[in-house]
Amino acid sequence: MITFKILRYKNFLSSGNTFTEIDLNKDKSNLVVGLNGAGKSTMLDALSFSLFGKAHRNISKNQLVNSINNKATLVEIEFTIGINLFKVIRGLKPGIFEIWKNGTMLNQSSHAKEYQKILEQNILKLNHKSFHQVVVLGSSSFIPFMQLAGGYRRDVIEDLLDINVFSKMNGILKEKNGHLKETMKTLDYNIDIVKNKIETQNKYIRDITALTNESRNQYESKIHASQNSIDELQTKNSELSIGLDQSISEAETRLGSLQDRKQDLLLRSQDRQTRLSHVSKRISFFEENEACPVCDQTISDGHKHEILLTTKESQNRGKAALKQIGVEGQGVESEIKEQTGILSALRDRVHQLTSNSQEISKLQKDIAEYQKFLDKEVSVDLDKAKEDLSVYNTDKNNMMERKLTLSDQFSYNSVIHEMLKDTGIKTKIIKQYLPVINKLVNQYLQVLDFFVHFNLDESFQETIRSRHRDEFTYDSFSEGEKQRIDLALLFTWRQIAKMKNSVATNLLLLDETFDSSLDHEGVENLIKILYTLGDDTNVFVISHKGEILDGRFSNKIEFVKEKNFSKMVKSSVQPQLSVV
Repeated sequence: MITFKILRYKNFLSSGNTFTEIDLNKDKSNLVVGLNGAGKSTMLDALSFSLFGKAHRNISKNQLVNSINNKATLVEIEFTIGINLFKVIRGLKPGIFEIWKNGTMLNQSSHAKEYQKILEQNILKLNHKSFHQVVVLGSSSFIPFMQLAGGYRRDVIEDLLDINVFSKMNGILKEKNGHLKETMKTLDYNIDIVKNKIETQNKYIRDITALTNESRNQYESKIHASQNSIDELQTKNSELSIGLDQSISEAETRLGSLQDRKQDLLLRSQDRQTRLSHVSKRISFFEENEACPVCDQTISDGHKHEILLTTKESQNRGKAALKQIGVEGQGVESEIKEQTGILSALRDRVHQLTSNSQEISKLQKDIAEYQKFLDKEVSVDLDKAKEDLSVYNTDKNNMMERKLTLSDQFSYNSVIHEMLKDTGIKTKIIKQYLPVINKLVNQYLQVLDFFVHFNLDESFQETIRSRHRDEFTYDSFSEGEKQRIDLALLFTWRQIAKMKNSVATNLLLLDETFDSSLDHEGVENLIKILYTLGDDTNVFVISHKGEILDGRFSNKIEFVKEKNFSKMVKSSVQPQLSVV
């Protein structure tokens, strides 16, 4: 059971730089009053902030810092669980989050979210939503159980029945199975590797064992054949290389001379053609002109005839010379063609020599490989090969046994996983408690003078029947009737918590519950329930209708506003039990 002791806060919302301290375990019934804005509900926000890092109401962290002092916000809560005393300290500007157990601060090396998990899961064993279902009932930022989605309803009941441990176990089991799968995957990979090694080693042993005399003769025959081919090729190369370099040199020299002569004949032919062109122009001039175009003197027929005769003779000699050059050129061209063929044949011999040399090199490599294999057969240690094979087989068998063990563990975990799922053991436990829950809710509804039959099923969906068996849902009722259902559930959850000693706590906070939709009869019935809660419960009723509730509680706490800061004033009040 969680017994809340002392709540202290300063520079929190409207509170100033002086600590407001509330003893949560001193008086069994407390009436908290004050004008609107005086700071009555601040204690709810401070309590929620100290435990969960967020206010009870929908207020951002920045808004929690007192707007006047604007720094040094500090909230402290002290509580006991069994023999252990805990203290949680939170602050803003600067940020502070400390958890103390029996005077020693718990390790803060983890992230703030992980530190909060330690507080909620390992110490309090309840979360923000469950806290508000068991400890707080109010009109501000409170979501009643009946307005929660199915999944959140399950979370609340699992916290109450202390069976969320199965969810944690299932999470751990799921993580373990994930590791198992990865380990088995790695084993499969390593098994495949060693299987390949075994296959390769077996082939190796087969190969060296199968190397009989017959196979040796085959390789020796291949070596002999390759060597004969090499000898033949080397003989051919010797024949091909005889006088090859000299012949190529002579052919290239002769071809060069012929190409030089061809070039000379070409130049002579061009020169002769140029001369013939000039001669032809001279003949055309004298044949076409009777006078000199320069001096206008008449060219005599005799002179013209003499010049034309001489020029044509020169033309005939030039043509004959050009023809002779052409004949010589044909002869040179023929020789060039012949010499080119000779040189090409010589170069073919060079190519053949190169090809033969490459083939010789290949055959020599083949011989080396054949010989290497023969030498290997002689030098190989067959016993060592078999010893290595035995090691591989042993490794494989060990890994197979390991995989089988892990597979069995995985299957075992999977069965447990099915049991720990929502549809497994948790549902069976919930089924056992549902009749108790429904019975308690209906008992409290009767005390609150609301005569309906309330039933929660395994899916945490409600069925509400009237005396006439008409079916209703929560949303079909008035606000006052809804509040009676919310109250009945709140007290039911507290009873269940006490039965399980799971999230049982001394603290019950009712925020403006008496100020909302309850009529006079509902108020009286609620007070009647409060007086039945026992000495292990400390009730704080926050209300701005103190005049109605005065005299009903053992202690009265009043909040007032002085100089823009909230201040707490205490006054003792004797309860009037006669009205209950």
